[in-house]
Amino acid sequence: MYTQSFSVPDDADAKAGLKAVPKPASENDAALMAQFEARIAADGRIEPRDWMPEAYRKTLVRQISQHAHSEIVGMLPEGNWISRAPSLKRKAILIAKVQDEGGHGLYLYSAAETLGTSRDDMLNALHSGRAKYSSIFNYPTLNWADVGVIGWLVDGAAIMNQIPLCRCSYGPYARAMVRVCKEESFHQRQGYEALLVMMKGSQAQRDMVQDAVNRTWWKCLAMFGPPDADSPNSVQGMRWGIKRISNDDLRQKFVDASQEQAQVLGVSFPDPDLRWNEERQHYDFGAIDWDEFWRVVGGDGPCNRERLAARVNAWEDGAWVREAALAHAAKHSEAPRKQA
Repeated sequence: MYTQSFSVPDDADAKAGLKAVPKPASENDAALMAQFEARIAADGRIEPRDWMPEAYRKTLVRQISQHAHSEIVGMLPEGNWISRAPSLKRKAILIAKVQDEGGHGLYLYSAAETLGTSRDDMLNALHSGRAKYSSIFNYPTLNWADVGVIGWLVDGAAIMNQIPLCRCSYGPYARAMVRVCKEESFHQRQGYEALLVMMKGSQAQRDMVQDAVNRTWWKCLAMFGPPDADSPNSVQGMRWGIKRISNDDLRQKFVDASQEQAQVLGVSFPDPDLRWNEERQHYDFGAIDWDEFWRVVGGDGPCNRERLAARVNAWEDGAWVREAALAHAAKHSEAPRKQA
């Protein structure tokens, strides 16, 4: 669903339990590294059984697990509105969308597992607060317009970030992103359509949409991650072909596209510095409040504790389902042996 640039480190990676399984040292490491770099330079794909440097593996584990966590936690802000959707049509759309996000999380956890980490380790890191997820979900959805704005702007920012990941150098991640991006594109369109309907309604509805846009805009710009100059992980990710476009370039593309869409919708963004620059052929925009971004990433947002508690409760409440599934699998694995 929603990503921020995954150049944000988890809290003490060494303590997060997300270290990938190390490969044994080899006399051929230099040759293997040369082969790896040649494949990356040729825009080739790295597959799970291929040799890869440990730093590459660890970067992917962090990025893919953060992405998966974001999909799962991202179900919560919109899930709160399923029972309060304004019509049966909107309820059905929202149920389908939230289910999609859960599926995206599962694809991505599976992709991360191909790197040697376990799902239990990833979820333990999330539930203990050591692993990160997109900070945009640590804000409340106050009214129905927020749901539409999440679809239009938050999913729109996610798509801008995720489409280049379809060309990621790591095969399982790239292949997972193909389906994710197709579904996210639909999510973005339905969010925009829901806002178009509201903007044709009463003045109160139009004011509600504008208020939701005002509260969300700057947080969406921060989703692309810190400026390139402050993102060493992003630079390395681009060198390895994990990331294809820099944070700042993605952010600029999002601003350019969103401003045109906002004009059609009939809303404005809360930025007095937002204006077209004829020389650059792009929109200029104001400064992002990075202090707030890092404060929320650090756990001090309006809903950080609520979101994490909801995920932990869901995990604990679902323990009996996991136990039953394991018992069922064990029972059926024993049956062939008894027959033999």
